[in-house]
Amino acid sequence: MIRYALVCDAEHEFEAWFGASGDFDNQRAVGRLACPVCASSNVRKQIMAPAVAGTSRRGEPPAHTRSMMMEAMGRMRAHVEENFDYVGDRFAAEARQIHDGSSEARGIYGEASPDEVKALVEDGVPVAPLPPAAPRKSEVN
Repeated sequence: MIRYALVCDAEHEFEAWFGASGDFDNQRAVGRLACPVCASSNVRKQIMAPAVAGTSRRGEPPAHTRSMMMEAMGRMRAHVEENFDYVGDRFAAEARQIHDGSSEARGIYGEASPDEVKALVEDGVPVAPLPPAAPRKSEVN
């Protein structure tokens, strides 16, 4: 496993783990990477200091921890899909109307462009990216 420090075009910093060095490039090319803060798919690697022997490192998380996290994210996604209203590409407009009080307060999910998400965040509208669907076994390396 390889850990990369990443940053999106809105300068949100985060980390991600990849099975091999080429996985970042492959996943980025097919649009499978997104910022966990604003959902922007314009993600790049940050400059990282190499790991040097004798320095403290966090290392790879234990397999059971990764498995637990993936399961929790899957349950969260399933809960949203079962209990929230899907509004498709009207997400930004509907989220803003709910925030302004001109639409019924309820949980919604849908799609929004990175610019729409950025504008919502800047205006104080609470939004969060939905965890991605679990990859199919044929998509996992």
